[in-house]
Parts: sequence; C-alpha cells; structure tokens
Amino acid sequence: MHDDKRNLDSIPVGSLGIIPLESCREMGQEIDKYLIKWRTVREHEHEDDITFRGYMRDTYIIDASCPRFGSGEAKGRINESIRGCDLFLIVDVTNYSLTYKLFGLENHMSPDDHFQDLKRIIAAACGKARRINVIMPFLYESRQHRRTARESMDCALALQELADMGVDNIITFDAHDPRVLNSIPLKGFESVSPAYQFVKGILGSCKDIKVDNDHLMIISPDEGATERAVFLASVLGVDMGMFYKRRDYSKVVDGSNPIVAHEFLGSSLNGKDVWVIDDMISSGGSMIDVARELKNRNAGRIFVIATFGLFTNGLDKFDQAVADGLIYKVVCTNLTYQSPELLSRDYFISCDMSKYIAYIIDTLNHDASISDLLLPYNRIKTLVKAYKEDQEISDLD
Repeated sequence: MHDDKRNLDSIPVGSLGIIPLESCREMGQEIDKYLIKWRTVREHEHEDDITFRGYMRDTYIIDASCPRFGSGEAKGRINESIRGCDLFLIVDVTNYSLTYKLFGLENHMSPDDHFQDLKRIIAAACGKARRINVIMPFLYESRQHRRTARESMDCALALQELADMGVDNIITFDAHDPRVLNSIPLKGFESVSPAYQFVKGILGSCKDIKVDNDHLMIISPDEGATERAVFLASVLGVDMGMFYKRRDYSKVVDGSNPIVAHEFLGSSLNGKDVWVIDDMISSGGSMIDVARELKNRNAGRIFVIATFGLFTNGLDKFDQAVADGLIYKVVCTNLTYQSPELLSRDYFISCDMSKYIAYIIDTLNHDASISDLLLPYNRIKTLVKAYKEDQEISDLD
C-alpha cells in the first residue's frame, strides 16, 4: 500500500464522491473497491473529528445518470446529495460500445455525446459540490490540439468550457500535446504517464526478457513520442532509437498528410527485443509499418506499446502482423474501452490502471502533492530489480 503519512496528517477537501459515467462504470467500481479497502484499514487519529465525517463509507460512488428522450436529447441527473463533496467525475470519451435510441434508431455514442454527458452531470451539480475534478483518460479532441490552417481549436475550447463550468482539476493520461494546458492556465491540469504500468504488465507476462543494453531497445515511432521513449530508455538503462515520418504535404487523406516513408535513426537492432512506445494506436497502420522496418533491420521480438488502443479499423491487421512474426505482443492500458475480441487475443496485454487512479483520487482528496505518483522513476527501478531477482512483481504498487 502507498505511503499514508501525508493523507493521515491532512484534512480532506470535502467528503469524497466519485461519479463514473456509464462509459467508465466498470473502472469506477474497481477504483471504489480500492478506496473502501484503504480507508477502512487506515488508522486515523482524527477519524471521529467532524471534518472527517463520511470519510469511511460503504461506497464512494454517487448515484447519477444521463437518461435520454426518444428524440436523442438527454439530461444529467444526480440522485443523492453532493453538498460539500469533493467530486471526481470519470469519463471515457472513446467508448463506442454504448448506444442510445434516436427516433427509434440505434446510435453508438461518439466522443461528442460523452463530452455532453459530462457537462450535463457538472450542470446537475448546480454548484453544490465543494470541488469538481474531471478524470478524462483520453483527452477530448486532443488530436485537434493546434491550428495549422483556418480550422477550429477543439481541445482548447473544450478545456475552457469545463473551466468556465467550475471544474477545478483535470486529470488526463498521455495527452497528445500536454501544452494544451496553456488554454486554462489558472486551473489544475495533469497529463499522467502510465510508464510504470507498461513495464509491470510486460515483465509480469514475459519471464524471459533481459533488461539490459545488449538485449533491449526502446523505439519512438515518430518525433512526437520521443519524450516517452527517452524517459523509458533512461530508467531502464538501455538505448533508444526513433523513426520520423516523411509525409507528402501536397495531399490530405482522412484529415492528415499521408506518410511516404519511415526513416530510422539509431544504433544496431540485431537480435534485440524492441519496445515501440506511443500514446495511441488508432488504425494501427503506422505501428505495423514501423514493426516491418524494425524486422528489416534484424530486430528480435517487437512489443507494440500504447496508452490508448483504439483499433479503429479492427484487429485483422494486427492478427496478420502477429501471424507473420512482425509483432510479438501488443500492450495497452484499460483507460479506453477494450472489446471482448481484443481481450481474447493471446498477444494482447492489458494494463489495469484502476489502482493508480485510486491513488491519485485518494491523494488529491487530501489536497496533497501527487508529484511522486506522476514520476515513477523509483518505482520502475524497484520493479526491474525485483524482476531480475526472480521476485513476484504482481503485488508491487
């Protein structure tokens, strides 16, 4: 269990309340279980103080919903008191599995629908909560984070809208460009990296990885992912390489300039295991192209790692890439919806993030620093040491 000292010595901002929207219902329930467990066993000398009223509860989940009319319109509804609560709203804007009726037709919920539901719940709070925090793992419209022509700045507008509605803190994971926080300079914004969970997931599933410079290399598939690769390579003490995407800027296909070639910069890959790390897998075409280029350079096993596995064009490409020996494992977090088909694949490793989010919520509720949670350097070092000593790593935080 994580260090409780700072939480034991501080007063909560307010009575903790969690509202996982329907898109994050299962994860919200897992987070709730951790919080109940920790706070039940926590020895607190001030637990009878009025400021800690409601500190230990049977559940921290607040009953809320977004019912819809037959026309497709909806409303947010909170079915219990939230006065004075420190509210944490959790939403997965990429969960396409949810549907609703529109004039008798079945519609799949889009990111726009999820974002509107989030705003409806915030509006239903009517200013009664003491503080509102939003945990949005995949940042809404984060792929439209900058203006390159006469076009909208959707991500910045969405953040400003949440700030104007009274949201105090926004927690996201691996934002496509964390500089988008400049749009709300007076509000809390954290872009969290799941690097520790990636290492734990891989080492927990594969027992024959040699974490050293002679047998492992970290690869950035493009310029944008370089910082992630540099951090992971530095912590693990191995080399890194990178690709840059040469694009045809005279054309636009599906909203972006098509990639002409992937150019590689780095040392020899001969026989090494390779971890290719990025923020998301969308269609997966770029990742498979990178894996093919790595194999052409004599790479060993290739692990494709991404915070968000969207697989917008299905899994057929990855099934074929695994069958062809291009890819060994695909590693993603459960921060976005994972279909039963994806979870059934032998090559897929799912990294559970519910415990980590519970840590963040528990610490923020006490208005304590989460800096050590955001910088997993020491935890990764401890994890790798335990792995090399053949210790059980599944119980490590």
